[in-house]
Amino acid sequence: MVDIQIATFLLLGVVGVAAQQVGTYIPENHPLLATQSCTASGGCTTSSSKIVLDANRRWIHSTLGTTSCLTANGWDPTLCPDGITCANYCALDGVSYSSTYGITTSGSALRLQFVTGTNIGSRVFLMADDTHYRTFQLLNQELAFDVDVSKLPCGLNGALYFVAMDADGGKSKYPGNRAGAKYGTGYCDSQCPRDVQFINGQANVQGWNATSATTGTGSYGSCCTELDIWEANSNAAALTPHTCTNNAQTRCSGSNCTSNTGFCDADGCDFNSFRLGNTTFLGAGMSVDTTKTFTVVTQFITSDNTSTGNLTEIRRFYVQNGNVIPNSVVNVTGIGAVNSITDPFCSQQKKAFIETNYFAQHGGLAQLGQALRTGMVLAFSISDDPANHMLWLDSNFPPSANPAVPGVARGMCSITSGNPADVGILNPSPYVSFLNIKFGSIGTTFRPA
Repeated sequence: MVDIQIATFLLLGVVGVAAQQVGTYIPENHPLLATQSCTASGGCTTSSSKIVLDANRRWIHSTLGTTSCLTANGWDPTLCPDGITCANYCALDGVSYSSTYGITTSGSALRLQFVTGTNIGSRVFLMADDTHYRTFQLLNQELAFDVDVSKLPCGLNGALYFVAMDADGGKSKYPGNRAGAKYGTGYCDSQCPRDVQFINGQANVQGWNATSATTGTGSYGSCCTELDIWEANSNAAALTPHTCTNNAQTRCSGSNCTSNTGFCDADGCDFNSFRLGNTTFLGAGMSVDTTKTFTVVTQFITSDNTSTGNLTEIRRFYVQNGNVIPNSVVNVTGIGAVNSITDPFCSQQKKAFIETNYFAQHGGLAQLGQALRTGMVLAFSISDDPANHMLWLDSNFPPSANPAVPGVARGMCSITSGNPADVGILNPSPYVSFLNIKFGSIGTTFRPA
């Protein structure tokens, strides 16, 4: 019947410019999330923001009915013989945030549940209004938020990060995209992910290798500069900037999608306290006690302390129980005793860990600064890691390497931990909560006791 319906549709001339359409079976109601902007003279002002679920997590179905465009065998060959046709015949629908995905908000608090029914993990973006993401220009600014990672075990990652997505999700740039930011389109990051189902207004049909009824990888990837403010669980945390030669969202193919040597620096320049020689800084009962909620503050320092200067440093500190906790100081031979990210730090770190400095090759902090000046979108996610079990964050990586070698040990977790088949079973109801998100002038977003 689908073939007949499509033929009728074409004869009537209904399908033309309309593409990557919007479904009508489930209303799309964006949950509210309060945030604050702060100034030295005016204090902090609360605004009512919203969040939206990433398009990749949504039901994609025929515009003519409920036939799913993606199946366990890949894209439906009738609806999706190619990327453009697929965008014409397939629609993104609304979602039930709490009951289906375990995503809830209350005032200034966002909670992401890892397992909800059959759903695993989620990713959402902060919105400026119902059709645009909120973009942040953070040069000579700071960002603060409270976080609860007490229920996040080894192998999970509760992340807060920025990506250089288009504010409208690519709707105005790509005629094939009718859904836009309202339905969470336009995702990109420095890994140039090839699992993104729609890129540049077209379905990622070519070369699609299905891994489930809703997941797989295609020939194209979606690249952009990424700033991982917070990737963490209760055992480890990392602050990692990544750069791309073209900061903005860009579709890649072939070698341009290759990690580090393509458009983007996939490895980044990470500051993980455990990896950098302080093994008692963050964790249960440690200097930053992950059994309790704490505040994470990140500052973006420029060459002339203005919003027009070049980004030269990313600083980090924490606040817990009213006490300001400076970031840990590096204790690794060959790296200066510093506690912030600079280009010299990245160069020394890569040399000490015998790694190629792809971060510098893709422009370093100056390139990242350009993205921060233009504006980046704030994302929140909770995820596991089928490929590497999150060992790159919280254990020894590569797992076969000697942990005594500098840079190998990244956290206290066992190299046998993090198997997605075990994480949800061994640790009932994992979740992460982000609260009290504030941004503004340096020194305005936190108040120590």
